[in-house]
Amino acid sequence: MKLLASLLITAALAASAVSVFAQEAAPKAVAAKAAKPDLAKGEASYTAVCAACHGADGNSGTPANPKLAQQHPEYLVKQLQEFKSGKRANAVMSGMAATLSADDMKNVAYWLSSKTAKPGFAKDKELVALGESIYRGGIAERQISACSGCHSPNGAGIPVQYPRLSGQHADYTAAQLTGFRDGVRKNALQMTQVAAKLNDREIKAVSDYIAGLR
Repeated sequence: MKLLASLLITAALAASAVSVFAQEAAPKAVAAKAAKPDLAKGEASYTAVCAACHGADGNSGTPANPKLAQQHPEYLVKQLQEFKSGKRANAVMSGMAATLSADDMKNVAYWLSSKTAKPGFAKDKELVALGESIYRGGIAERQISACSGCHSPNGAGIPVQYPRLSGQHADYTAAQLTGFRDGVRKNALQMTQVAAKLNDREIKAVSDYIAGLR
């Protein structure tokens, strides 16, 4: 009898453990399923809201508007969230982001990350050497870090942490660096600290070099 009672208690405990595990696992399974981006919806939202400025496939043809194709999705989501909250100030983008839900942002970001970025080109032969020097080695005497340390030698960036820069329009990159330096763009302290030490010529040089990265 004692053996039977012990077996019954063990079975009851096992059943209880399975029940608890199932209850804990169910929400996680639902969350995992919900977290998967919908690329078709992302394309639809992008086409309706973003394509006019950033190109049909995320390869903007306007130097003032960034290329978004092949960008890390986590970075894109972060920027959209910060446009919407006002942490990153931009009247046009704040208005656009205001129309997007969290799921919309994720769907758009992952759809863009699936597109292939078109290469760009460096145009200023006189400054390209300076740009390469800053990007790859920084400026040691002024404690300016090399861009490649965070954005990788070929400009591919580091997913989740640092955005892809390779082939980006030089005009856009220069505008962002100037914005960081002048306190207009305030949503990345590390970039504010780096850009604060760069002069206009250096910003132009490194931006042009980035445009030609592969």
